[in-house]
Amino acid sequence: MKIKQFIAAFLVISSMNSVIAQDKKFKVHTVAFYNLENLFDTKDDEGVNDSEYTPANGWTKEKYQQKLRNLERVISEIGTSDQQTNSPVILGVCEIENRGVLEDLIKMPKLAAKDYGIVHYDSPDKRGIDTGFLYQKKHFTPTSSVNIPLMIQNIDGSGNRVYTRDQLLVTGFLDGEEMHFIVNHWPSRSGGEKRSSPYREAAGALNKKIIDSLQKINPDAKVITMGDLNDGPYNKSVKKFLGAKAKKEDVKPGEIFNPMEEMSNKGIGSLAYRDAWDLFDQMMFTEPFIRKDYDSFRFWKAGVFNKPYLVQTTGQYKGYPLRNSGGEAGFSDHFAVYAYLIKEVK
Repeated sequence: MKIKQFIAAFLVISSMNSVIAQDKKFKVHTVAFYNLENLFDTKDDEGVNDSEYTPANGWTKEKYQQKLRNLERVISEIGTSDQQTNSPVILGVCEIENRGVLEDLIKMPKLAAKDYGIVHYDSPDKRGIDTGFLYQKKHFTPTSSVNIPLMIQNIDGSGNRVYTRDQLLVTGFLDGEEMHFIVNHWPSRSGGEKRSSPYREAAGALNKKIIDSLQKINPDAKVITMGDLNDGPYNKSVKKFLGAKAKKEDVKPGEIFNPMEEMSNKGIGSLAYRDAWDLFDQMMFTEPFIRKDYDSFRFWKAGVFNKPYLVQTTGQYKGYPLRNSGGEAGFSDHFAVYAYLIKEVK
């Protein structure tokens, strides 16, 4: 065959493949995680270290409502585009004071129309902040949930327990397909990254234990673990103790794919500290999510929701996420992260 004929034939075949691809229809859902940065109400609750967020210290009902409006805007827009108009069907959150603040949040007009449900448990965290799970009732039906405590001892040698956030496991059906979600907020870097690392390594080990237990029941269990890990994709807590891998081709059955590692390597971050960006907010997927067919929901791609209106434009923290500052209600000191799940509709 002559070169020109070969090229012409190749173009015809390529065009046909393009048409076939365009004829396929896909269902796309957004799953996301967002650190809501100190979403506290204005009440001074006994036994909770929340006095900073009371009217006596400048946290008024007006500021609380502004914070809710800010978060409402973000959540309603995460992962949306010309092709994807729905807000996340699943949203893991952290740094919430109680169930009440989530109830206030989902009543905001842009979210109320989505009819979100809530899964929440109180954690023993000393600051009184918890993780939570929001889901669109139209698409997700929870069948079970449990709050799994992270039992760690203080590294000072005292033997005292460190009270931190539990890991929230929610199981249910997304449009008829069983999935498991773990919402995390791992121990902070208070006292320094290296000194506090054992706490997060223990959190990674607990996360792996939860996933292993689900896979023991069903080797094809679809598990998404998400959260503010206070570590990057490159840290031991994620790489060694959770065993997450950056490349799909390296992920074997029973293992975990972390799309955030490649993003981190490109300099993409979800928070900034001392003029350096990092990607503490992560979403990871068990192997069944990255199989090559689209007969059931698969991972498509992930992103960081960092729209310009979420960025500080002036002052010392110019370019950082627009957080609560000077007693005023901002958005969050973290950007939200999200992923698309895609399934072919036949």
